[in-house]
Amino acid sequence: MARELIISISGMRGIIGENLTPDLAAAYGAAFGTFLKSTGKSGSVVLGRDSRPSGPMLAAAISAGVTAVGLGVVDLGIVTTPTVGILVRHLGAAGGIVITASHNPIEYNGIKLLLDNGIAPPAPLAEQIRSIYFARSIQYVDSVRCGRTSVYDQPDQVHIDKVVSIVEPDRIASRRRKVVLDSVNGAGGRPGRSLLERLGCEVIPMNLEPTGLFVHTPEPIAENLQGLCGTVRQSGADLGFAQDPDADRLAIVDEQGRYIGEEYTLALCAQWVFGHKKGSAATNLSTSRMIDDIASAAGCSVLRTPVGEAHVAQAMIANHCVIGGEGNGGVIDLRIGPVRDSLVSMAIVLQLMAETNLSLSELVARIPRYTMLKTKFSADQQLARTVLEKARTFFSSARIDSRDGLRFDLPDGWIHLRTSNTEPVMRAIVEASSPESAQKYLDQVMKFCGR
Repeated sequence: MARELIISISGMRGIIGENLTPDLAAAYGAAFGTFLKSTGKSGSVVLGRDSRPSGPMLAAAISAGVTAVGLGVVDLGIVTTPTVGILVRHLGAAGGIVITASHNPIEYNGIKLLLDNGIAPPAPLAEQIRSIYFARSIQYVDSVRCGRTSVYDQPDQVHIDKVVSIVEPDRIASRRRKVVLDSVNGAGGRPGRSLLERLGCEVIPMNLEPTGLFVHTPEPIAENLQGLCGTVRQSGADLGFAQDPDADRLAIVDEQGRYIGEEYTLALCAQWVFGHKKGSAATNLSTSRMIDDIASAAGCSVLRTPVGEAHVAQAMIANHCVIGGEGNGGVIDLRIGPVRDSLVSMAIVLQLMAETNLSLSELVARIPRYTMLKTKFSADQQLARTVLEKARTFFSSARIDSRDGLRFDLPDGWIHLRTSNTEPVMRAIVEASSPESAQKYLDQVMKFCGR
């Protein structure tokens, strides 16, 4: 059975050749351009892509759609997702488009939209774009008014300069760190290596070539990063960094070759930021309580949002947050831009190590530890409703947050159940103070769906 093309607040995502085709991509680009013009925007849209082989095809189609409604396109080529967000603001563009399927396998690709502030459209505006697309109420222009495509050939430099500006490059360089970087043949290898070398690190490269032919499953989770762990051990490196294909997420391996996980990326970055500036952090409902502990110890606070980068970024801007992000390894620092950024994470972690003169494992040992378990399962709307209803009844004594699925806060942990914005699945995340409690909660959730 053919899988369904997903068009959500997160953009469009599908299977190349099955449900994501050039004609649909062109129409989606044209719908976005029509929307931008309806809000009074003019000029150009910044376009970037990750390294997937289907990227050039989609870029050509999207460029055709955008220029057909009278806006220009500034083509960045293969770049990270945060680079596109930064260049949108740097160039004063009308908006941005990123061609990426993030951590999904190679058969997928997708189209992510950014407004002129570099943030994905909030739900009401995303719905307007969807409506234009589905109704095909696209405002094409005549020959003379068609937009033009140009190329911007130094996007990495703008991005790296901004990241370096928030840390002390000489102090980091004085430590002469040896870093293994695994970019999974995505968009992050070139800028990631450039940043690390600028910070005085010796880089041991893994899969930096942007072929889009992912050498391992691209999601930066433990089972996919055994090669990175082994290389860190064998090379005597100080740490290892793993990016996802569009380089907005970062997972970390310590000097002993142990995968410490994506959740620690935000926790470590928050620890450094809170040590220099008081304020609040924003993160989603699925992120570990570690950041709450770190914030509390620093006299700071944490705001929770529905899952999704746009929700977190909007909360950060509205509340002047000093740091934010999501537990999937995505960190947002508004000094750089309102987009998750693996380069920001790498720089801050290295700065924290330089200031404390502690190894990564020593820094991790200072953070309260919890057990987090995650799973996902195929779920149509009926099954999703059934699972949520059963969970609400069973965990009726918990503090319940219903802004994004259901989150249940319990004395020794929490459970978050929600449908995915990017896949036809339901996600279940539990965190507890002990492995036994976490497993108990997860087992109970799986009973709700008959498993």
